[in-house]
Amino acid sequence: MVERSLAHAGKHVFPRTVRFADIDSQGHVNNVRFLDYLEDARFGMLHIDLHKEGEETFKGLVVARHEIDYLRPLSFRADPVLVETWVTEIRPVRFTLDYEIRDENEVFVRARSVIVAYDVENAAPRRLRQDEMAYLKRFA
Repeated sequence: MVERSLAHAGKHVFPRTVRFADIDSQGHVNNVRFLDYLEDARFGMLHIDLHKEGEETFKGLVVARHEIDYLRPLSFRADPVLVETWVTEIRPVRFTLDYEIRDENEVFVRARSVIVAYDVENAAPRRLRQDEMAYLKRFA
């Protein structure tokens, strides 16, 4: 379930419901499902929130790399977890996002994604637009 995101101290905060379908046979969120959590938060940050603000959204982004550290199991729960996202590096054609999937007391996952701006029409990397760079700096 996708929920409204929040801004918090330079971080993009995305509440993510733990769905029954996320749970594996060991009773916790399957490691692959955490990629969905990261994608939902990233889509909220780079598309949904900008659309709601009437701004142009990011176009043509591809994930070049993911790194995930699984710190503790996350079980089914009624309350959503928070996916906090912030920018740790901005370069002309790519940027790096760091994440924590957490609740008020515990961090379940720390992750990092390298995102490349991509020109779909020419099938090649592209430079980030000035408005894209300015938006990313809000979370740096």
